[in-house]
Amino acid sequence: MKVAYIKHCLGIFTFLTIITLSLLGCRRGSHENEITLYSGRNQHLLAPLLEQFTQETGIRVNTRYGGTAELAATILEEGERSPADVFFAQDAGALGALSKAGLFQTLPENMLAKVPEPYRSQEGLWVGTSGRARVLVYNTNRVEESELPADMDGLTDAQWRNRVGWAPMNASFQAFVTALRVERGETATKEWLTAMAANQPRSYPRNTAILQAVAAGEIDVGLSNHYYLHTMEKEQGTTLAAKNYIPPKGTLVNVAGVGILRTTRKTEQAQKLLQFLLSEQAQRFFTDQTFEYPLVETIEPNPVLPPLDAMPDSELDLSLLEDLSGTLSLLQELGIL
Repeated sequence: MKVAYIKHCLGIFTFLTIITLSLLGCRRGSHENEITLYSGRNQHLLAPLLEQFTQETGIRVNTRYGGTAELAATILEEGERSPADVFFAQDAGALGALSKAGLFQTLPENMLAKVPEPYRSQEGLWVGTSGRARVLVYNTNRVEESELPADMDGLTDAQWRNRVGWAPMNASFQAFVTALRVERGETATKEWLTAMAANQPRSYPRNTAILQAVAAGEIDVGLSNHYYLHTMEKEQGTTLAAKNYIPPKGTLVNVAGVGILRTTRKTEQAQKLLQFLLSEQAQRFFTDQTFEYPLVETIEPNPVLPPLDAMPDSELDLSLLEDLSGTLSLLQELGIL
C-alpha cells in the first residue's frame, strides 16, 4: 500500500516537473524573440518604426523611454546588471560616455561601413542613425540673412544684446558646448559663454520654444537644431516667419545613434534592430517624418534640406563629446544653469 502510494506521488511529481519545465522552456523561447531598448528618442516618433520592425522580424521590442542623459546615467549605474540590450541616444555624447565605460560591444564591420566615418564610433562601438545640424534660426521680418554673423562668436557682439535665445537645459545645447570644450579648450569656451551671458540672451526650456519665440518676433535669433523649423511648419501647415541659417565658419553636425550593450545575451536580435534602423525604410522614415539627415549615403535627404556634404567641414570626433558632467559643471559655475 505504502509502495503504491509512493509510486503515485512520484508520478504526480514527475508530471508536474515536466509541465513546469515545459512552461519555462516556452517562456524562455518567447523571450528569445524580445529585446529591451532604452530610448532617448521619444515614443511618438519611434513607436511606429519599432512596430514595423516587429512585423518584419517577429522580434518584440520592450522600450523604456526617457531623456538621453537620464538613461545613460541609468545604464552606468546598472552596469553589468542592466536589462538593456540596445541604447538609442539623441546625441553622440551619451554614446561616447557609455563607450568610455566599456559598456558597448564592437559592431560588425558591414554595419559600420554603411555610415561615413565622422558619424560613427572610431572604435566601432556605436553607429549614427540620423544627423542634425546646429543652426541659427532667425525672424525673416526683422533680420536680413546678410546681417547674421559668420560664426557663433559673432553673437557676442553688442548689436545682438537682448535679441538672442538659447536653451541651456536642452541636451542639444549642452552637446554643442561640449563640442566647444573639445575643439577650443576650457578657457576659450568659458570666455564665449561669459560673453554670451553678458549679452543677456533669453533662456527657453527647449528648441521648440525658441522657434516659437523667433516666429512671433519675441527674439530675432535663436540657437537650435535644423529640423525644428521644418517639423513645425509641417505640423501647422503654414510657412513661419523664420528661416534656418548655417554659419559658414562652423556647424556642429551631431547624430542620434545606437549601441549594443556588452552584457546582452541577444546580440543577434539586437544587431537585427540596428540593421533595420540603417535600412532604406528607416532612413527614409527619419528624413520624411522629422527632417533629419539620413546617414546611409545611398539615401537622399528631404528636398527641403541643404546637402549634408555642403556643411562646413569638421574634424571633430563625435565620440569625444562624452564629458557631459564637465559641461554641466561649467554652465553651473557661470550661473547659466
